[in-house]
Amino acid sequence: MQPLTFPQIFRFWIPLAATWLMMSIEGPFLAAIIARLADPKFNLAAYGVAFSFALIIEAPIIMIMSASTALVENRYSFVKLRNYTYWLNGGITLIMLVFLVPDIFYFFTGDLIGLPENVGKLTFYATAILIPWPGAIGYRRFYQGILIRNNLTRRVAYGTIIRLVTMAGTALGLYLYGNIPGVAVGAAALSAGVVSEAVASRFMSWRIVKELKKIEAGQQDISYLTITRFYYPLALTSILALGVHPLVTFFVGQSRFAIESLAVLPVINSLVFIFRSLGLSYQEAAISLIGKDWREYEIVRNFAYTLAAVVIISLGIIAFTPLAEFWFFDISGLTAELADFSRIPLMIMVIMPGLSVILSFQRAILVNARKTGPITWSTALEVCGIIIVLILAVGYLDLTGAVSATLAIVIGRLWANAYLIRPCVRAVGKRPKAESGRQ
Repeated sequence: MQPLTFPQIFRFWIPLAATWLMMSIEGPFLAAIIARLADPKFNLAAYGVAFSFALIIEAPIIMIMSASTALVENRYSFVKLRNYTYWLNGGITLIMLVFLVPDIFYFFTGDLIGLPENVGKLTFYATAILIPWPGAIGYRRFYQGILIRNNLTRRVAYGTIIRLVTMAGTALGLYLYGNIPGVAVGAAALSAGVVSEAVASRFMSWRIVKELKKIEAGQQDISYLTITRFYYPLALTSILALGVHPLVTFFVGQSRFAIESLAVLPVINSLVFIFRSLGLSYQEAAISLIGKDWREYEIVRNFAYTLAAVVIISLGIIAFTPLAEFWFFDISGLTAELADFSRIPLMIMVIMPGLSVILSFQRAILVNARKTGPITWSTALEVCGIIIVLILAVGYLDLTGAVSATLAIVIGRLWANAYLIRPCVRAVGKRPKAESGRQ
């Protein structure tokens, strides 16, 4: 077998990267729409809070793509993991419905976060519109994992194109002809887009699923308990990682310039996510390319290091030049005051995309080694680091909310990367000796 090369990795990974890049456009696009409708500051703040709620509720299902990529190899494993996914989808949708009980919802937004009443109501409307979001995410990520395992990464990108077209059409239609708050426009567009992508993913995986159901050979002893033992550290990782968004929102709500910070953070995060998405997309690619025999470990690692450097430099070119003002003011539609308010937090976040690449590669190593426990512990440390920094920055240093949040996010991620070094070294050291090097 010929050794893997950078161009081959690039061709396998680029459809996944394109998928995440296209998804990363959603945030800036919808923020720009909301910023051009009535009461942009309040609607942007509400949109950021509602989206953070949706993220934490979807957290238990988001890693199902990695599980599907790693585990689904025949009819038996397909049926087991599909049923497992459906049960998780039902559970998280039920949680979202309970969360929307007004007494519960307004306890979080009013009593805990301290949102003004008008922002709390806008947040409620948006969260209610996002009810289909978590289940649709789980459904499409399960089938996307099957496509990735079978080297059909381009179809994942095609599904994302359908999602973006639906999202953009919905947003523009409501913007031009609707008479609803900006936050509702954004939430409706997100829900419509992800549901259309879920349907497309199932349709595009139809032939693969049909072939999978014919395969009886392979691992037959996979059970729901086996799946749970493999998956719960990944799910807990997502819960911790995405659960930090409401925590950040809570601390920002208690900080100086709270509303301004809540308004600009979705815009800043949307820009940073464009570059972070390249790292996030590398996780499933690395899982698939390293493989069970670990033959291509070194070249996959070197590609990760190169990619990390590229995304840091690329975001830095925007953050430390007049391009930042062009992005915030001309493209995102922020006022001059909010655009200026966003510059320092963006500079702080410059290294975040590179850290995301490294974290994705570290997680890929551990998933391949079936050692998912350290992934959870690293995320727990990341969340603890974020909370500690937020307490210090908001409570003692009296920094603005946006600066406090971005500092906390970067420092927390550094802790997570550092923690995973040792378990990754151990996992690589235990790889099959006969295949440990590229001949």
